[in-house]
Amino acid sequence: MWINPLDPRGMLTALLLIAPVSAHGGHDNIPEGAAISEDPIDSTLWAHIILMGFAFGIIFPLGMVLGIVRSRWHVPLQIVGTVIAVVAYFLGHAHKGRQFSKNIHASFANSLMLMMVVQIVLGFYLKLHLSKGIHGRIRRYIVAAHGVMGKAMPLVSWIQMVFGGITSMGFCRDDHLGQCLAHFIMGSAFIAYGILLTILLLVGQFWLRRTGRSQEFFDSLVIAAWGCVNTFTEHRWGQPWVHNDLQHTTMGIVWWCAGLLGIWLSRSRDGRPKRNLIPAIVIILTGYAMSAHPQHLPISTMVHTIFGYTLMAAGGTRIIEISFVLRDRSTVSSDGLDPNSFQYLTPFLLYASGFLFMGATEEQMHLLHEAEITHVSYVLILYSIAFILFLFVNVLLHVYAVHAWPESTKASRSRSDEDEDVGRGPSRSKVQRSQASLPRPTVNGHARSHSDAQRIRDAEAYELQGLISDEEEDDKLNGDERHSMAPRKVEDEETSPLVGKGSST
Repeated sequence: MWINPLDPRGMLTALLLIAPVSAHGGHDNIPEGAAISEDPIDSTLWAHIILMGFAFGIIFPLGMVLGIVRSRWHVPLQIVGTVIAVVAYFLGHAHKGRQFSKNIHASFANSLMLMMVVQIVLGFYLKLHLSKGIHGRIRRYIVAAHGVMGKAMPLVSWIQMVFGGITSMGFCRDDHLGQCLAHFIMGSAFIAYGILLTILLLVGQFWLRRTGRSQEFFDSLVIAAWGCVNTFTEHRWGQPWVHNDLQHTTMGIVWWCAGLLGIWLSRSRDGRPKRNLIPAIVIILTGYAMSAHPQHLPISTMVHTIFGYTLMAAGGTRIIEISFVLRDRSTVSSDGLDPNSFQYLTPFLLYASGFLFMGATEEQMHLLHEAEITHVSYVLILYSIAFILFLFVNVLLHVYAVHAWPESTKASRSRSDEDEDVGRGPSRSKVQRSQASLPRPTVNGHARSHSDAQRIRDAEAYELQGLISDEEEDDKLNGDERHSMAPRKVEDEETSPLVGKGSST
């Protein structure tokens, strides 16, 4: 039966047919007891790696963000990513060169492709806009399932890419499995922590304010839960204490002890959310412990040392951020749209820490030692990867922000002009003084009352009526602008989801 690739039904049929395909055969060249053959990776497999990374690492996350903001480019981009992923899937079964024994990457690939197929089916159903009868009753559940699966796709894709890297080198088998799991799980957790901090920094302040909790409450809660897990899993209870069991277990103990303290300190006496330094101190202690972790190879010792120093730097920068940059407030500006440049340091250092820890397994260190690669070159490569991922996350959040709050780009420019005017002293005009008086946090973190802010906005709107430029007047006549920029900026900021009604805490 011939299938038209341009027909959506034909595409879905093809996707359903490829999902159950098992991993390719041809394992005759693999030595007994080995995970991979000694053959090099051929160009077909490299094409599979690059295309899969492009589809699941770049296109689908970008398409997810465009779907969240209801962009018309969401569907075309997801179609392009699907086509690339399908081609790359077949390339993964058509390569020659290096062969692999039964592995988790090949097994998990079918689950990932099936998840992609289900996501496409749900999206295709929603594009039909069926709303009568049973369709009207189940549509909201389909929308919810489509959204949850779309947001879970980057996480599942990350896991599969990690599995792919492990499989390509034949790592993490037999006695190496335990330390491999520790490095990749903990390293990924540090990266995820950095991504969450980036989200909260750039677009999550309104959500954080709405919860009535400080950021440290959630951080401490996760730290306490993770510490409980580590306390009872790092050592096989009832067995002799070996190698670094004691250090790993005590690290879990200090996490849940500090996490409980951080939860308690995350609220003031009257119940308001309050910042604290406990999560930052836990990060510093973890970095200190890992920097002194005994290793078998000199290069492994150096990489673990740099990892520990990077993690300690992340904790130190967070202490400086909370105590001296924010002065115990949630944000620098009342709307959360303009973070201080120093605030980017902590999440980036967590990205770098995660990659350093993921890249410090015993087998990786042995491979570098045999190749006589210095720790300096290796650390620079891992930092480069951290820079690229940090850039990509910032791009995704920028795309989200400019679509969700298009007024924020204009508001930020106006705000920067106002900040310059604030420092000009007595020479400022009456209008500039009124703009500088807009509600914003003062040194002690308090903002003006709502009634004061309303009077200021009314006065500003009256004063700026005669200051509209000719270009803005033309736009007004054409129906593109109904108000002057300054009053509109204030109105947009007040109605923006990023702006709370009370003072920043």
